[in-house]
Amino acid sequence: MKPIFKELFDYNNHCNQKLEEVFLEHTDKVAGKIIKLYSHILNAHQIWNHRMASRDLVFSVWDMHTVQDVPAINKVNYEQTQLLLDKIDLHNTIQYKMKDGRVFSKQTWEILFHVINHSTYHRAQIATACKENGLTPVATDYILYERK
Repeated sequence: MKPIFKELFDYNNHCNQKLEEVFLEHTDKVAGKIIKLYSHILNAHQIWNHRMASRDLVFSVWDMHTVQDVPAINKVNYEQTQLLLDKIDLHNTIQYKMKDGRVFSKQTWEILFHVINHSTYHRAQIATACKENGLTPVATDYILYERK
């Protein structure tokens, strides 16, 4: 199962890098909703990485980042996930606490699946927002990535 997750996070990173290329080329059109959603994707990924590694959180879920800062954040997220995949047991149970104090637990593989699914969901919203702002949406379907 780890090779599947490694492949999915390679795909996730690839899609994020393609978005970042467009963002950096069209900074004037990547305001508001687009950067808010992309920041959210990166923040959530970082939060889950830190929960799995038992580290203190750096970002809050809706922190905003600049277009110039997002490539570095994405790179760190990707590299941390790859390191985690090398050393964690996918069936370990991770307990985490929400801001309101509620405690939950999930197996690591469930968290990793969530990160991929969450990112894909919000990239679809970004595609819609890009179109609304006069940008051609980036094709981020897995099957297109796999064909490369």
